[in-house]
Amino acid sequence: MNKLTVYLICYVLLLAFGWLILRRLVPRDYREYGKLTPVITFLQALLFFVYGGFPYLYLSRDWPAVSLPLILHIAGLLLLFGGLASLFYGMFRLGVLRSMGRGTPKLQQSGIYRFTRNPQALACGLYVIGFIILWPSWYALGWALLYFVIIHMMVLTEEEHLQRVYGEEYQEYCKRVPRYI
Repeated sequence: MNKLTVYLICYVLLLAFGWLILRRLVPRDYREYGKLTPVITFLQALLFFVYGGFPYLYLSRDWPAVSLPLILHIAGLLLLFGGLASLFYGMFRLGVLRSMGRGTPKLQQSGIYRFTRNPQALACGLYVIGFIILWPSWYALGWALLYFVIIHMMVLTEEEHLQRVYGEEYQEYCKRVPRYI
């Protein structure tokens, strides 16, 4: 099989795995238990770890060695590391357990959550964009699109859960604060 065929097969499988986890299993846990079980937490983490390793399918063996103009190199690094730092800050601010759907039940509306309802999704998106700036290709663009589809599925599932848990308080929050930007 050629590289494109392997990429497309893995792409479709990862998308299907994401749909199964994020739109079927996670909502079931939220409905039945009000939180994610350890098994679904593990599967959701596995989905994002597998997604994170996806570029190894298409990057060449010398992938760190890409020649870019200095401004693009700096922009890519800033987005990559800024995205990671923001992701960890968001997880710290919300709490690691709550970030994985398992923490104490209180709607977070302060700090960075005053500006976006999904700061961790945005932060990881910045990381992905930084990555594709540093190692540009059509494959990388497809990887970025895959991220935005998967993360949107996750956000929709979380919104449905938060609406059930917090009702009107969550609706008011949604009116004040954008989903992403």
